[in-house]
Amino acid sequence: MQPLAGAGSERPATLADVAAATGLATSTVSRALSNPGRVNALTRERIELAARELNYIPNSQARALTSGKTRAIAVLVSDVTNPFYFGIIRGTQQQLKAAGYTQILIDTEESDELEDGMLHKLRRSFDGAILAASRLTDRRLTALAAEIPLVAINRQTRGVPSVFIDTPSGIEQSIGHLVSLGHTDIAYVSGPETSWPNEGRWRAMLRAAERYGVTVTRLGPFAPRQYAGAAAADAILHAGVTACVAFNDLLAIGMLGRFRERGVDVPGDVSIVGCDDIFGADFCNPPLTTLTAPIEQAGRTAVSMLLNRLDDRATVGVRQTATLPTHLTVRASTGPAPARAAAPTPAPAPAPNSEGRA
Repeated sequence: MQPLAGAGSERPATLADVAAATGLATSTVSRALSNPGRVNALTRERIELAARELNYIPNSQARALTSGKTRAIAVLVSDVTNPFYFGIIRGTQQQLKAAGYTQILIDTEESDELEDGMLHKLRRSFDGAILAASRLTDRRLTALAAEIPLVAINRQTRGVPSVFIDTPSGIEQSIGHLVSLGHTDIAYVSGPETSWPNEGRWRAMLRAAERYGVTVTRLGPFAPRQYAGAAAADAILHAGVTACVAFNDLLAIGMLGRFRERGVDVPGDVSIVGCDDIFGADFCNPPLTTLTAPIEQAGRTAVSMLLNRLDDRATVGVRQTATLPTHLTVRASTGPAPARAAAPTPAPAPAPNSEGRA
């Protein structure tokens, strides 16, 4: 191996520097670093050693120009502050890192326009995309899947590879649980109108209501955030139901706080079921009964499916869909239905503050 002339230089090392240090052609060095399987093991080790000693950092744009691949994957989430996405991001990051890919995280802020725009604006920066809880319409998502290699999480759209977290079956479990406790009037605290899982969960409630012979009411839509729980809790009290299932845990946790402010006992007066089992759901007062979902596994599975699609050698047998089960985790926020005559009158609603929070 030739002396490492680029070592210690303030100028970033290039492919040419690594080639000069190893005495190999630049094209060979490029193949070894971008597609290791195409170079024999001894040569690859020699090149990787020189690259480490030179502190060579690949330029993704330059690599994309020469190989057509960036070795980067875009991961789009609708709200990066929502703990539900922490597990998704952790799962995708771990799987991508193991495969030698970089993760580009994009927060779409619950906006379908921003989601669509960012995918096109950054298209040259990634090889494929993972869309977690996309807010795009079925038609637009199908069109994008024809343009960009992608996998959707928590979405089932014809022609779009997907990882589906089966919360509808969990919703049916939760209705069965509430019915077993004597509840006959149950509300669904709806999430965003643009959320595909939101509609699936409501349809699951209707199926369960018919099976068990109980009444279900839909309230909302509400923002899938904790601050929206105050308005949702007030709506529950106005509706006069004894139990509810919330679109997600953040909304349910916000409702718990509002009920405490109004002197409503949970679960003595009202039972609450959340969805997702995010970090902190078991730290609430009372701890939240919720649907436990394999969130991190969903991220890993989505990456595996996408990388299989990107693999030039994978011509057949690439999985198009994966369904991950959920289950109900019972905690202290659900209990027996109260006797109607014994249900206390809640305290008057305190005025919200300037941010709309109670």
